[in-house]
Amino acid sequence: MTAQDVEEAVEASATGAPTGRISVASRGHRALIALLLIGNTAVIAVYMGAGILLALQAAQISPNGKVAALGTVTGVAALVATLAQPIVGALSDRGGRRGPWILGGALAGFGLLSVLADLRTVLLLTVGWCAVSAALNAYQVAVSSVIPDRIPEGLRGTASGFVGLGIPLGAFLGPWLAARAAPVSLRTGYLLLGGLVAFAALLLTSLARERRMPGGRSAGLGGQLASLGSALRGRDFRWAFTGRALITLGYFSVSGFQLYIVQDHTVLPANLSPTEAVAVLSPVGAVAMAASTSLGGVLSDRTGRRRPFVTAAAIVSAGAALLPVLSDSWGAMLVFTALNGLGFGCFMAVDLSIVTLVLPSTSDAARDLGVLNMAQAGPQIVSPLIGSLAVSVLGGYTGLFMVAGAVAALGSLAMLPIRGVR
Repeated sequence: MTAQDVEEAVEASATGAPTGRISVASRGHRALIALLLIGNTAVIAVYMGAGILLALQAAQISPNGKVAALGTVTGVAALVATLAQPIVGALSDRGGRRGPWILGGALAGFGLLSVLADLRTVLLLTVGWCAVSAALNAYQVAVSSVIPDRIPEGLRGTASGFVGLGIPLGAFLGPWLAARAAPVSLRTGYLLLGGLVAFAALLLTSLARERRMPGGRSAGLGGQLASLGSALRGRDFRWAFTGRALITLGYFSVSGFQLYIVQDHTVLPANLSPTEAVAVLSPVGAVAMAASTSLGGVLSDRTGRRRPFVTAAAIVSAGAALLPVLSDSWGAMLVFTALNGLGFGCFMAVDLSIVTLVLPSTSDAARDLGVLNMAQAGPQIVSPLIGSLAVSVLGGYTGLFMVAGAVAALGSLAMLPIRGVR
């Protein structure tokens, strides 16, 4: 299929998604899903790859306080992202278009990433990463909103599953690029990651043409901003928010310190450096996550059931956290990474389809998804703090894994009360 074919196919889906129980994807929907997969892969690659670069940079700035420094940088930036997402979502709904936010957020992120390597204090690095996070979250919430805008309800699980493949693909691609660029320079790594998301945004906005959604300016901006929390009044949406927050907290409490874990906790083979170990773990987690993401989304559509998948996925993630507690071996870390990838990938894919089906208002999809994404960005505020406290108070990284497992278990319980989906 040529670029022109893709553009024509996607154009067919530009008028919005019907709400019927459609189960067969049209050519236009398939092309749109492929473009969204590329867009999601790119932004996840930036987050995961930059996590390694930020860890290296924090260690250069503060060798003896690297855990606290990294926690400060990523935690404060997550706060900014949490506040930015629903506001940007409301602005996107008001304008009735996603493209300008996708392209603008990506290009701004690229420009900001290009100067990140020059920042030499924890304060400046925190400010810089906050700016990058705000720009990329504007991009991300707009990309996420295309699913409820233009994908039929009967295809939401399949679409969410395939778009969710961006998580494992990005989780592999980002660290892989960062691990190979870091020996050259941090700047090279940041430029590669920024260029990746800029290219994805150009591809998505040029091929996935959209029409302005009707009623995009029906509510005043002040009214939209004032109603940011209205989505949480919905019972099902509130439980979905809670479950995602807990699962995300458990996942990022560990993944945010992955480089330090393999440095200071895991007994590595003699010929394997910590950065090389991260480069090995990334594809292991990516393959496991890719398998569970795609299968979970498709099977949830075929069975018409969502809750059993997300509950089981959360339980798998919780159980996986016990392995590094019982053993500090390299083998235990590999198995943990695979199981954690299986659980987290399936959860995020099916959870996204659940959310699109329990949105309080389809006309405010971006705003409400921005509120939901606070459940993903918000835990990243506290996960570095929880991680550093667990390491210092609970006796090292063993305590960190115990906390992560307990939080994931609570996340599985939070999905049970949702009534709007089976």
